[in-house]
Amino acid sequence: MLRSTLIAAALLALTSGAAFAQAERDSLAAPVLRANVTVSSDVVRIGDVVENAGTAAQIAIFRAPDLGTTGSLPTQQLLTVLRAHEVIGVQTRDLREVSVTRSSRTLVSKEIEHQIARVLERRNGLGDAANISVTFERDLRELQLDSAHTGDMRATTVRFDPRNGRFDITFEIANDVTYSPTKLRFTGTAVETVEAAVLTRAVERNDILKSSDVVIERRPKAEVGNDVANRDRSVGMQARKQMRAGQALKVADLGKPDLVARDQGVTLIYETPGIYLTGRGKAIDSGTEGDVVNVVNLQSKRTVQGVVTGPGQVSIIVPTPRLTTTAALSSEPPAAPAPESRKAE
Repeated sequence: MLRSTLIAAALLALTSGAAFAQAERDSLAAPVLRANVTVSSDVVRIGDVVENAGTAAQIAIFRAPDLGTTGSLPTQQLLTVLRAHEVIGVQTRDLREVSVTRSSRTLVSKEIEHQIARVLERRNGLGDAANISVTFERDLRELQLDSAHTGDMRATTVRFDPRNGRFDITFEIANDVTYSPTKLRFTGTAVETVEAAVLTRAVERNDILKSSDVVIERRPKAEVGNDVANRDRSVGMQARKQMRAGQALKVADLGKPDLVARDQGVTLIYETPGIYLTGRGKAIDSGTEGDVVNVVNLQSKRTVQGVVTGPGQVSIIVPTPRLTTTAALSSEPPAAPAPESRKAE
């Protein structure tokens, strides 16, 4: 029994001695300077810049840099301040300065624009948020908030005037540390936009638009209306009027390109079951595919009507005779172009 008691006492002494030695080593650990520091508050404390600072760790010694920025503390200046607070024997590891960064939450302008567009979506005649363009009253690139403001942007006051597109919106962002949220107020204008085909150069009437003549831009819907043309429906089309560079195209401004021009020589085609005749003519009208134009038959000198069926090609319209009287049955066949070729089917 006595022997067991002595063994237990010895083990307890060894354990206590090891714990005391570890505590002594911890208390005697030399303070070490940190090379890079990130702080979240508006002050820099000794514990931020010095490892193993002990009871002095919570002492504030410098103001922190501005939100989202980085500053530097010269080592000699820092050691002087530390000695004033009885923190001595700091191992500098040959550092010349300590870099201090103030953490923050960054709100870029695009994120703010997106939030405003979401708030105004389908309000007072506006459409989807994706089509709302926001312009701030004052130039805004980004905002830096304390990193404790982790909440979502919540709109608390919304004012929008559809007559001039002006908005006045206040957001609140919750703070993880305090009960007081941050309030952010933004003013500016918001307009609904649509994608529009825009001319890169001035065009004349009847010009055919090439791919290089048209680009896509977002334009205010109120400016271009609902008749706006897209790029796919613009390239290869013919301008129906003179237009300037930078002008947004409307569907009414464009048409299919003319396959037959006025005063152009054309091929006349006369076709009925079993007969296919061609001749030469001169167009009196311009027209695109499917248009009815007047054409002079150059051999008979008669004016006939035909349908534009291809480039420089017109199919003669043959009126169907009325089979109501004997006279109608014995009437002469309608005029056709003088034959140049004939093929029986």
